[in-house]
Amino acid sequence: MTDWQAIVDQISAVSGRRLQSGRPQAIGGGCINQAVVLGEAEQRVFIKLNRADLLPMFEAEAAGLSEMAATKSIRVPAPICTGVDGGQAFIAMEYVALGGGRGDAIAAGRQLAAMHRATRPRFGWDRDNTIGSTPQHNAARDDWATFWSDQRLGFQLELAAHNGYSGRVQRQGERLRQGLGGLLDHSPAVSLLHGDLWGGNIGYAANGQPVIFDPACYYGDREADLAMTELFGGFGGEFRAAYEDAWPLRPGYAVRKDLYNLYHILNHLNLFGGGYLSQAERMIDRLLAELG
Repeated sequence: MTDWQAIVDQISAVSGRRLQSGRPQAIGGGCINQAVVLGEAEQRVFIKLNRADLLPMFEAEAAGLSEMAATKSIRVPAPICTGVDGGQAFIAMEYVALGGGRGDAIAAGRQLAAMHRATRPRFGWDRDNTIGSTPQHNAARDDWATFWSDQRLGFQLELAAHNGYSGRVQRQGERLRQGLGGLLDHSPAVSLLHGDLWGGNIGYAANGQPVIFDPACYYGDREADLAMTELFGGFGGEFRAAYEDAWPLRPGYAVRKDLYNLYHILNHLNLFGGGYLSQAERMIDRLLAELG
């Protein structure tokens, strides 16, 4: 049973201000975690909870939020603390009240481009994290094609085989991995990525200010973030135009977009089942056709 008072005490100790907890208010937190809001008025705190053994997932999320916040580009909820209590792991962060109407998509595009300017010498990150509930490995690599082959497509294909998808998707997927150098020869900058930037992970505050959350951060090709904004919709033409006005995309993005989104479709295959198998196979076939 969740000991809310113990969690309140931890939040108060870390934040340096006493949180008046009141009754926890359950809100939507996706399909992975339980989510509640604690506190009243300007003191509200957003909390996600899951099994105690998933504390590293929340620690990585907090680190990702901090990494993005440090760029001072696009707003993210400020992480407060993580911990375990009552047999449950939790992450507490700033509560951002999202408005119900449209926000400033132009600002979102410009600010995401500014975040992507944050760089490091190598692709990857200091720690592994998760994409949904799937482990995401971020071991550093100097070469982008090698990183994408090993840490992204290779891992998802291996997981798919473990889940019983060992036929055509594996054979064609391995062919694609062998030819990745021919698709990823554009020498991308090493950019800080949100990593899971679908339409459900962006919102707008009451004043229209864009806010992104639920990251799966690493340093990679910024086009991987842009590709996912097109996978499930929710961003629109103004966002894309503003991004490209701030930092134009390189020729060949339309092909690389399929390659980057294949990672997420394979992840959905592994998370949700065979309904995504034919989509993954079609994407692989298109990419192999590009290789000739």
